[in-house]
Amino acid sequence: MRSYSATDVGQKRKINQDSIFASDQPVGNLQNLYIVADGMGGHNAGDFASKYAISAVREFIASSPETNPVKLIEEAIQLANRGILQEATDHEEMRGMGTTIVVTTISGRYAYTANVGDSRAYLYDGSLRQITKDHSLVEEMVRLGELTEEAARLHPDKHIITRALGAASEVDVDFFDYEIPPDGILLMCSDGLSNMVEDWEIGQVLENYPDAEARTRTLIETANINGGKDNIAVVIVEPDAEDKEC
Repeated sequence: MRSYSATDVGQKRKINQDSIFASDQPVGNLQNLYIVADGMGGHNAGDFASKYAISAVREFIASSPETNPVKLIEEAIQLANRGILQEATDHEEMRGMGTTIVVTTISGRYAYTANVGDSRAYLYDGSLRQITKDHSLVEEMVRLGELTEEAARLHPDKHIITRALGAASEVDVDFFDYEIPPDGILLMCSDGLSNMVEDWEIGQVLENYPDAEARTRTLIETANINGGKDNIAVVIVEPDAEDKEC
C-alpha cells in the first residue's frame, strides 16, 4: 500500500481540530493503519480529543498481542473513549469534548474499517461508494425516510452527531469489511471534506489526478474553494504494484 494524508484548517476556523495518522508499514499485528478523527469541544478541547484518540488507538494496537483486526480495533477505540472521558473528568476546561473516528487496516485485498460519528470512508473503483454510515441526526432522518439525500446536504442540523468518543462510558462502533479491487482507491475524510465537496466532484478528482498526493491536495483545495467552512482531513490509500498482483 501507498498513502498520502493531510489536514487543513479551512477558511472559517482558527483552530484545526482534525487529526490524522497513516502508516503503510506494520503497526503491531496490523499490516498498516489509517485513522481520521474530527474533534469537538471549546477552545483546544476538540484538538486534544482527536489527537488523544489517535495516539491511544495507535499505541494500543502497537503493543497488543491480539491478531484479529476487528477485536483489536474495537478494543483500541473503547480504550480511547474511556481515556477521553477520564481527561474530561479530570480537567474542567476539557468538559464536553469528544471526537469522531474512522479507522482502517488493509490485509491483502481486504479492508476492515471501523467508525464512530460522521467521518467517512469511501471506496473508488470507477464509481464512488461510501463504506461507512454517518452517525448523525440528519442521516438518521434520511434512513427513516423523513429527509432526502439532497435536503440532508443543506439541513441546518447536519453538524449534530449521534455517536462520538467521549460521550458515554461505552461507545457503539460500526465495522465494515470489503474487498478493494486491484485499481481501487480508499478515501477517508472528515466532514470538512464531505460537506464541502459533493460525491461526484470527489469521484472526478480521484479519477483524473495521477497519485495519492495530487488527489489529496486537490480535494482539500476544492473544499476550500467551495467555502472551507470546517477543518478538512483527507487520507488516500492506493494499492501498489505488489498489492495489485495479490
